[in-house]
Amino acid sequence: MKNSTPLEIFNQTNLPLPFKEKDAFSLLKAIEKGEKSSFSFVELVYVSENEIVSINKEFLKRDYVTDIISFRYDDDASNQKIEGTLYCCAERIVEQSKEFNETEEKEFLRVLTHGLLHLIGYDDRNEKEKQKMTELENSYLAKI
Repeated sequence: MKNSTPLEIFNQTNLPLPFKEKDAFSLLKAIEKGEKSSFSFVELVYVSENEIVSINKEFLKRDYVTDIISFRYDDDASNQKIEGTLYCCAERIVEQSKEFNETEEKEFLRVLTHGLLHLIGYDDRNEKEKQKMTELENSYLAKI
């Protein structure tokens, strides 16, 4: 039987992932419903700090560690067949959980939510956009 959830999770680090896969799938489904969109395929790839810096340099010309980099591959303007990859730095997310006095589980799920919202088309280049994304993240996290 084919998995009806288009999310595949890969952990290329030595760190255990502190969330349940079913919660990640539930988040994706809640976002699809709330945003009236559909994901056809999303790779969620956890990488090391060195790897996220390498990806950041190669594709975004930035030389620093970040928590997530989102790549969308489709060009479906209706947002009904979204395809993409979310590269997440597990070490950075663990550090952020401490900085924000948050559980690792919640911070990992928040970063996933953030990446999925980026794939849909949300941005966070200014304070207003950041605030909107944070509100959406909080709303979707409360649903699971």
